[in-house]
Amino acid sequence: MRDRQARIATYAAFGIQGLCFASLVTRVPQIQKAHHLSDADLAIVLLLVPVIAGLGSVLSGLAFQRFGSGPVLRIGQPAVAATITLIGLTGGELLPLYASVALFGLAVGAVDASMNAQAVAVERHEGRSVTSGFYAMWSAAGILGALWTSLANKLDLSLFVGFGIPALVGVAGSLLLGPRLYRKAEEGSGPSSAELKSAGRLVPWRPVVLVGIAMGCFYIADAAISNYSAKYLEDELSASGAVAPLAYGAYQVAMVLSRGVADLGVRRYGPVNVIRLGAVVGFLGMAGVIAAPNALLAIAAVTVMGLGVCVVAPIAFSAADRVDSTGLGIAVSRVNLFNYAGFVLGAGIIGAFAPAEGESNLRVAFMIPAALILVILFLAPSFAPRPADPAGPVKPAPAPA
Repeated sequence: MRDRQARIATYAAFGIQGLCFASLVTRVPQIQKAHHLSDADLAIVLLLVPVIAGLGSVLSGLAFQRFGSGPVLRIGQPAVAATITLIGLTGGELLPLYASVALFGLAVGAVDASMNAQAVAVERHEGRSVTSGFYAMWSAAGILGALWTSLANKLDLSLFVGFGIPALVGVAGSLLLGPRLYRKAEEGSGPSSAELKSAGRLVPWRPVVLVGIAMGCFYIADAAISNYSAKYLEDELSASGAVAPLAYGAYQVAMVLSRGVADLGVRRYGPVNVIRLGAVVGFLGMAGVIAAPNALLAIAAVTVMGLGVCVVAPIAFSAADRVDSTGLGIAVSRVNLFNYAGFVLGAGIIGAFAPAEGESNLRVAFMIPAALILVILFLAPSFAPRPADPAGPVKPAPAPA
């Protein structure tokens, strides 16, 4: 019963995070108009989120050692909801907008780290793979967030109301189910810093870096769609405010569907073939986004792209784990660094190439992630690395004399 409570609470945490994130990124065009931001200014705002989220993730990791991930998540999740509401209250002032976005990034980073720590604890307690289900919940809630934004734009709701309603849902869910998360003692004790340092020497870097580069390429493409798909449909394809957010929703639908069957494909055809197929499908989808003459075809192309590239992240983590003989998740944590790096580069690259003499030029900017998806295709063999030889118990490094 205790494990079931923690599992339900963790599902709720992923769902709340997906809902709040989607509610924010799908209203990027409205945020830009409300604050009279140039494309360059918008790029800075979007870049703040992953940069500061990385800081929030590191700081929350330090707090885990003393308090566990549960209390951090119970504080961080309502903070995410509160900060998206603050963004809706900033009016046309730039300084409050930057401050609110920075606080949002800090809270998002803390929640990302703590909810994943809870997911790992649930998996450890149940003794079976359950993490993909949590990410499916994140995507499913993202679909709801995109649909809500479509309705909010159609009704011409203010940013405050549009953000405030999903924020209320998030706060209520967090307060209701937060107490059911695992406590520090229930999460189990992790390895000491000395053990991690000693074990790190046993994990090879080359296969991890190759898979990590592919992961980074995926997240650059993911950042392009997450941050700029709604703006692309409005600026380049003259979509209405009600239609533009549907691209992100379609992208999340594709991710739920594809990730639901990806494990079966890996077991039958192997990870390399699944990655190759995913990269080809993803490239065709991204090319369709670039060439789309109207919003409907662009949404269809985004869906195709999501069906392909979304397999990269989960298979990358599995590939990294195969070269880690220590059992301490060192290779996985190294690959995860490419997650934030990709999202930061994605926001920066698209933001830097999008402006063109004051006019949106996202069609050209999207060629960059399209090319990077082809890099994933060439790196596909790295997703089947030679398994590491089993290692004995990892002992702490001797203290200096």
